[in-house]
Order: sequence, then C-alpha cells, then structure tokens
Amino acid sequence: MAVEDGSPAWEVGLEPGCYLTSVDGQPLRDVIDWRWLASDDVITVGYVDLDGETGEVELERECGQDWGVTFRGVVFDRVKLCRNACVFCFMRQLPEGSRASLSLRDDDFRLSFLAGTFVTLTNLTAADEARIVEQRMSPLRVSLHASDPDLRRRMIGRHAQHGIDALDRLLAAGIEAHCQIVLMPGVNDGDALRETLEWAYARPGILTVGIVPLGYTRHQERLERSFDAPDAARAVLETIEPLQRRALAERGEPWVFAADEFYRNAFLTATPAHVPPAAFYGDFDLFEDGIGIIRSFLDDLAAAEARGLADAAARAIDAAGRPVRYVVGEAMQPWLDELLAAGPLASRLVPLTVANRHYGGNVNVTGLLAGRDIAAAVRAEEAARLGGAPAPAPAPAPA
Repeated sequence: MAVEDGSPAWEVGLEPGCYLTSVDGQPLRDVIDWRWLASDDVITVGYVDLDGETGEVELERECGQDWGVTFRGVVFDRVKLCRNACVFCFMRQLPEGSRASLSLRDDDFRLSFLAGTFVTLTNLTAADEARIVEQRMSPLRVSLHASDPDLRRRMIGRHAQHGIDALDRLLAAGIEAHCQIVLMPGVNDGDALRETLEWAYARPGILTVGIVPLGYTRHQERLERSFDAPDAARAVLETIEPLQRRALAERGEPWVFAADEFYRNAFLTATPAHVPPAAFYGDFDLFEDGIGIIRSFLDDLAAAEARGLADAAARAIDAAGRPVRYVVGEAMQPWLDELLAAGPLASRLVPLTVANRHYGGNVNVTGLLAGRDIAAAVRAEEAARLGGAPAPAPAPAPA
C-alpha cells in the first residue's frame, strides 16, 4: 500500500509497502471491507511491516479526514473465479500464447460492484449473499442471458439455476442489478428473448437490461454466425421495441438497450440517422458495454464542429501539410467515412480502417485491435502513399 505523508497512517509509522490485515479485529478481504470497517474516526488496524513483523496500531483522524492509505489493488485475497461452461465464453476463444491477464475468467461479485464487471452469481455462498446485503453492494451487474432454466443451463452450465435463485434472493433483499444478455442466434433470441425480458421487467430491482451480440473469434470451430446481417440485427431491434415503448410510458426510460453493433449492422451507412438520441441513454450507465458509444461520438463531433474546434483542427492539419489518419476498427464503418467527409475535417482527418486478423471471426471493434494489425495497416498505407510495396506483415496468431 501507499502512505500519504502527514496523514494519520503516516503519523503512527505505517510505511509504503506494508500490509493492513484487519480493522478492529475484523479481517480485510478487499477495499470494500476497508471502507466499511474504517468508517469511524478511531480504529485499530493490524499490519505486516516491511520486515514481515505483525502488530496492531491505533489510528485517529479528524472528522472528514482521510486515513492517507492507498491500496495497490481492490481485492486482497484471491479473485473469485468462474465455474461455468458458457458456450459463448470469449475467454475460451483467445489464441494460444495470450497473456494470462486476458484469459483470467473472474466471476467476483466484488469486482462487479467496484468495477462494473458482469457476474453470474453461480459461485455465491450463503456468506457471500449475507455480506452483499449487509454492506449494501448495490447495484451489481449480472449476466442473465435467459430466464428459462433449461435454456440457461444449456448456455452456461449446470450451476445456472444457483445464479438465478441467488439473484432473486438479493433482489428481494433490496439489492439492485443491471443485467446483460449475450444474444445468440437461434438460441436465446426471438420468443426466448421476449420471455427473458418479461421475467426481468417483473422485477423492479433490475434497473436495466443490456443486450450484446455474440462475439466469436477464428480460434474456435463451434461458433460461426451472430447478428451481423442487416435483417438479423433489425429483427432484434424490432423484438425489443415494444417493451422499450412500454417502459418509457411506465417508468420514464427505455429500460432495455441494444448494443451499438445492432444499429451499425442493421443500418450500415445510415447508422447515424437511426441511433437513438442522447436522452434515450440517460446517464449512459451501460457505456462500457458498448451501449451509447456511437451516440456519444456523434454528439461530441457535432459539439466540436459547433464550437469551431473542427475548423481549427482543419487549419492546423492544413498547416502541417499532411492529413491525419484516425485508426478505427471495422465496426466504425461504413458510416464514419461519410460522416467525416461531410464536415470541415473532410480529407484532413481520414479514417484508417483496420481489419482484426489477430482475433478474426466477427471481432471488429477498435478496442480489440492488436498492435500487429495496426502496424500492418500503417505500413500498407505508407507504401501506397509512396508508391511502393509494403513490407510483409507478421503472420497472424495461429488458429
């Protein structure tokens, strides 16, 4: 941990690099425990110092003063791991040799509360549930996928019902949740999706439901289609639209949201005209799930143009004598080229659209581009500008 100079922790001799193990005799499992147990102005903390010696010391602070302690991580014991067998699991589709942090299959309710990761609740113990309720870890983000027990079991494995039962108990205790559905064509879409949404809508503690399309890579053989075709994507939007209208009338918000990929795949070049307005997304609570990003981009660009920032950028680029390339994944096309071509940055800020050869499949968002694919696209672009052949790109990761 880090210790701020002059703080209550510093004054009693706690040093950077030592460990806090308890507060008033209660063990510290994570930063949630620290915030919960260290809320008084006089506490006794257990520690392990830099020499490995253990002890206890009393800390005292003024009202409103911070203890002056910053932890290196938020979980002090082990991260709770996933015990499911989800048929759509992206972690199981990564190429061999991926760094370990990419393939860590966490399913930890604490990270759901602190960092917004989605959990299935299938590994919750009775003690976990009691702690969530006692410490009011709300809202959580919960992977729902399907309400039908048999369907959910086929999708995520034999512990599926445990997660649903735990969710119902937490909701009954006043814990709220944002839910997510990974949608698979022919599996949990259509009538199954309608049934799941009705199930969730009947539970007021479920604040929102976000629907994201199945993502798959070329490093597996079971999955080969999602909602990439316009007709398939539009069908999903049409399925949820009646419930969105109902929720707007009854709750003042759409409640169920489709990921941006559905709008992009459904409307292609016309995407900007069909993405809902900013008011539709409220506080953009599901932004990290790819919901509302296009609307945010469109509005930010329009605001920049209205304030004259785009004109100023165009003049700066002209003065530099060379256009700026804007690296994006294929998910930003085909609408981005047309959008920029219609504004003051036309021919100045030029998208460099990069195909994701590293992951392949239908992975096309900018955030999952690998450096090797960006480098290859830059080399090809530079070679085309100079009239020569690009240097050979590194071979993609083996399938």
